[in-house]
Amino acid sequence: MIFLKAFIVGGLICVIGQILIDYTALTPAKILVAFVVAGVILGGVGVYQYVYDFAGAGATVPLTGFGYNLAKGTKEAIEKQGLLGVITGPFTAGSAGITAALVSGLIVSFISKAKDKS
Repeated sequence: MIFLKAFIVGGLICVIGQILIDYTALTPAKILVAFVVAGVILGGVGVYQYVYDFAGAGATVPLTGFGYNLAKGTKEAIEKQGLLGVITGPFTAGSAGITAALVSGLIVSFISKAKDKS
């Protein structure tokens, strides 16, 4: 049942993104940033925790989950370190995801061949 919940919630997040691409003038980059910001806001006010508890990976894998992770890490760091946690919290919480993206991009750049856009 957890797989079905994850599929439904993750799919709904993707449907929202596709609707934004199809029916608005927003660029994909702006939509991606909006998803991260939405995750931070929903995580900051505590709403995204309920989505995470319900859907698991369906809520953490999309970009909204990355934003939620940043907000959660910041909250935890502020509790432990005070005002310094505002700076260190997002870096600590997001470091694994950012590292995975960078390493994956590096590996793909080694095994693929660049092509001209024309």
